[in-house]
Parts: sequence; C-alpha cells; structure tokens
Amino acid sequence: MSASLQTKMSILESYRTSGGRDELIDENGAFRGHWNFLVDALESMGPRALAGRQEEIHRFIKENGVTYHVYDEGGGKERPWPLDIMPVLIDSREWATVESGLIQRAELFDLILQDLYGPAKLLKEGVLPPEIVFDHGGFLRSCHGLIPPNRRYLHFYAADLARSSNGSFTVISDRLQSPSGAGYALENRIALSRTLPSLYRDSHVHRLALFFRTLRNHLSQLAGGGSRLVILTPGPENETYFEQAFLANYLGFNLVQGSDGP
Repeated sequence: MSASLQTKMSILESYRTSGGRDELIDENGAFRGHWNFLVDALESMGPRALAGRQEEIHRFIKENGVTYHVYDEGGGKERPWPLDIMPVLIDSREWATVESGLIQRAELFDLILQDLYGPAKLLKEGVLPPEIVFDHGGFLRSCHGLIPPNRRYLHFYAADLARSSNGSFTVISDRLQSPSGAGYALENRIALSRTLPSLYRDSHVHRLALFFRTLRNHLSQLAGGGSRLVILTPGPENETYFEQAFLANYLGFNLVQGSDGP
C-alpha cells in the first residue's frame, strides 16, 4: 500500500476495491489525483463529523420532500431520494472528452430525426428498417414535413454512462423522450453545497446554472413572444413528479396536467 494511501485511511479504513477498475484508487494502490482534494477535506473533518453531515443531508432531503415513486405489485410507493455525501468525481480533462462525445451523439440523433420527418433517405436507402420507425409509438406521422424553429428536432437528450474495464466511458442507453434526472442532479448539488459549503466553494466544481439558463432560453425561443410555457405532468403518482414540480418552480414555468385545460 502506498504511503499516500496510508495517511488517509482513517475515514476509509473499511474501503475495499472490487477487483475491477476503481474510481477512487488506481492500480498502484494510490488515490487518483483528482480525488486528493476531496479525501483531504473529508479526512480533516473526521468520521463523526462526516456522519453528522450525512444526517444533515437526510434531513434536507426529507424537509424538501425530495421523493420518487417505485412501482411494484403493491402499486406506487413514495420513497425519499437517496443521496450519499461522497460524490463521484470526474477529472475535467476526462469530462471534456465525454462531453464532446455526448454532443456529437446528440447532433447525430437530431440529424436522424430531421431525416425521418423530412426526406426519409435512411428509410429509402435501407439504413433503417421501416417497421422499426413506423411501428414505434413515438413516431408521429402527422408531423412529417413539419419544420420546427431553428430546424432543431431534438431539444433535450440524456445518456446512461458506464465505466468499462479499461477506464473509458460507454453509452449503454440513449434517452430522447422526456429524459429525467436533471432536476434531481440540481437538488443533489444544492443539498451537498449547503452541507459542505467550503468544500464546494474551493473545489471549482462545474456549475449547473448555465445548463438550466440555456434550457430556459431555448424553450422560450421555441415558444415565441407572448406564449405561456408550461411543464406537463401525468400527476402526483408519476415516479418523477417531484422533479417535474421542482423544475417548473426553478425555471419559472407553470406545472399542469392534461385535465387542467378549460
């Protein structure tokens, strides 16, 4: 075990690697460089104070009503959102590569949608089987030929990422239809920044406000002047209802259900 690791084991003495690639510890048994600041900060707090901060997070989540619904044979159950005080850290240089790939992937999907609702060359040339498109419930035949503002068909994209054994990130799922998670990510950041204010202030974490400001401006441009923007929700029984209500409040939009119409 490296000396650098031995000096920081008091709060991680029970930590064990799984045998594969570990996010915290490298193949030589040392902390990965971008983790040192966080581990030093948590080490200076000590186990008792750290446990106290975790309890603060639990209280914050409960008081703010941060929940999600789990559906099983017994119906929907509302559960508190789980949030651990130890975040996952990604080095800025590594994230720049991931971000570039995700942007490229989103642009590809946008081009595919442009083609499917336009010239349909992918179908005519046999790149995509027609049955995959026309049998999909999300394909709207009535929108064929419709050109949206700015010729942008895809407005919100998310991806599920997994770390492979060689350390690279792999997209395991693309989410193009009302992807959830952005609101929970923001709530996570708020909870942790209030619980560990000095740590977040000094760690130069990438801010989320720019993303939401860009999203709001983009939606406003799509709606045009004089239009009222709303967030549609299936209702309180939906598994991510908290997020829908949270985003509506944060972005300054009304939260409405289909039954709210005149």
